[in-house]
Amino acid sequence: MTDAGSNLKALLWDVDGTLAETERDGHLLAFNQAFEASGLPWRWSPEQYGDLLRITGGRERILHDMAQHRRGPALAREREDLARQLHALKNRLYAQIIEGAGLPLRDGVRELLDECRTAGVTLAIVTTTSRANVQALLQAHLGKDWAQWFPVMVCGEDVRSKKPDPEAYLRALRALGIGPLQALAIEDSPGGAAAARAAEVPVIVARSRYFANVAFEGVTAIGPGLCTRQGWLPPPPDAATRPGRVTLSDLVRWHAAMDTVSHYP
Repeated sequence: MTDAGSNLKALLWDVDGTLAETERDGHLLAFNQAFEASGLPWRWSPEQYGDLLRITGGRERILHDMAQHRRGPALAREREDLARQLHALKNRLYAQIIEGAGLPLRDGVRELLDECRTAGVTLAIVTTTSRANVQALLQAHLGKDWAQWFPVMVCGEDVRSKKPDPEAYLRALRALGIGPLQALAIEDSPGGAAAARAAEVPVIVARSRYFANVAFEGVTAIGPGLCTRQGWLPPPPDAATRPGRVTLSDLVRWHAAMDTVSHYP
């Protein structure tokens, strides 16, 4: 169980950038492979893809890129069809990349997942990526019974509006049967953090590669990753004398304090 008096019932996990650094070495590679396999001359650089991450959803990124660069079919319906086909192909290629390359979970993630399960804290997935992408990643790391780790999963195809809209978080809370202040979200992006805050869910930010130097406002805690207790704001009270990874006790303390901090690199 969690610490006595704790109101933390569930930990709500974002996926891409939070559970694993999947963006550059997974999704970006798969997008470019999909463009090439479809006979399209488009290629996204790592820098371009970083800009596109401000748009939530892979299909939406393709549509945004087509509109921005005035490429693809002239008719909106044909652009929608092409984006849907490219995104479906990209997801199949992404699964192959995950199976072949074995992209790791971020350091500290598996240990925290195990700790939460032992303590009876419910784990949930709240993401705007597809269920197929979640399955590809988590089955590779947690095995064929990966879904048993997460009794509630809200994915991109489950919502009308993706992050930063709060719909995914609101759906997860309803499915869990808890209030927003009984949950804690873990995110890596401004859009994800904004979605959690809009649903009144406290959120901690474990900065990822693509969002290492962007501003965050009104989060419960922010730091370089779950692998270390150093560099977090607010700092764990004994971080200087007890190094190591972020623990469930750290999350419980941040959650109980309900403070909010902002960080502008």
